[in-house]
Amino acid sequence: MDVVYTPYDPSINDDPYPVYARLRREAPVYHNPDLDFWALSRYADVSAALPDSARYSSDHGPMLDRGAWGPQARTYLSFVAMDPPEHTRMRAIVSRAFTPRRVAALEPMIRKLTRGYIERGLERGTFDFARDLSAKLPLDVISELMGVPPSDRADVRRKSLTLVNYNPQGKMADDALQGLLSLGDYYTSIIAERRATPRDDLVSALVADGELTHEEIVAFIFLLIGAGSETTTHLLSAAWYWAWRNPAQRAAAFGGAIASWVEESLRYDTPAHGLARRLTEPTELHGTLVPKDAKIWLLIGSANRDESVFPDPDVYDLTRDTSKGISFGVGRHYCLGGPLARLEARVTLEELTKAVSPEYEVHEEGIRRTTHGNVRGMISLPTTVTPA
Repeated sequence: MDVVYTPYDPSINDDPYPVYARLRREAPVYHNPDLDFWALSRYADVSAALPDSARYSSDHGPMLDRGAWGPQARTYLSFVAMDPPEHTRMRAIVSRAFTPRRVAALEPMIRKLTRGYIERGLERGTFDFARDLSAKLPLDVISELMGVPPSDRADVRRKSLTLVNYNPQGKMADDALQGLLSLGDYYTSIIAERRATPRDDLVSALVADGELTHEEIVAFIFLLIGAGSETTTHLLSAAWYWAWRNPAQRAAAFGGAIASWVEESLRYDTPAHGLARRLTEPTELHGTLVPKDAKIWLLIGSANRDESVFPDPDVYDLTRDTSKGISFGVGRHYCLGGPLARLEARVTLEELTKAVSPEYEVHEEGIRRTTHGNVRGMISLPTTVTPA
């Protein structure tokens, strides 16, 4: 294959799907020697590798980025950078605090926040859907879940948004490192406060459990900020954009097909495009012997467009069967925050279809995308709306 694939190439990242199709067809095991990773792009390979922790280990973390990949990943990515039995222990403890009841109880708050953002957007007429709605809402919800005071949330949001800044070589930018350190100090203070004076929030529940160390709680909080906010942010922006690009599907979405709108957007423009794994033994894949300790790049975004599983995969179709989609992973590493992401997306899209006319516009010339390797989405999405 004569195309050099890297998730940090803006020309590919703008629309990676033609490259993914070539990878599936011509190079199902693709090696990038400069960044030293091996990419698997077919649905069968990706869906089989995700739950196979014996062969595809998570112990170096899920991030392709240099500096993030390695045995130190667990210090800021919690149990997603672990294998059983450590992963089993950590996830079981965290799940006791991150209960369906606690998530479901957030719906009235999510709806109130969403209405406020939409009202401000309607007042302005033209606003940035990504910056002013889809990026703010998930971080505010997580702050509410963790008990971050409203007075601190703007500063937490600003620092959190720097964490997704990477250069073309996949190295974390300097402002991202500073943001990481600053947030670590801030959440340390929150944990100390909850130890002294518990409240009805997630951090208090984690502290009260008694089985997690301070470092483990901080790592889970960082995981929640990164994975929990980015997935919903890019899902909402993708839903808004692709409905606009496909008027017939937009009509169905505004006609009440909210659940299908969420699921097809997850499949069609997957927020978490790839996850890294460490190969624990030499393995032959499609006639290629991949060495032990190789960095394997599992292309979920490609798998969700695999024509062998999803007919006409490049068509955005709210009537399709999306039950085989793997946007939130497979097996023991299935995204713990998946239900929260779906709840936030459902509530936000419900409120948008009530308040905004379906004849909205998106200004494509102003769209800007992430440069983060693991996720793909819009960090700027200018739109013009009018009341319903």
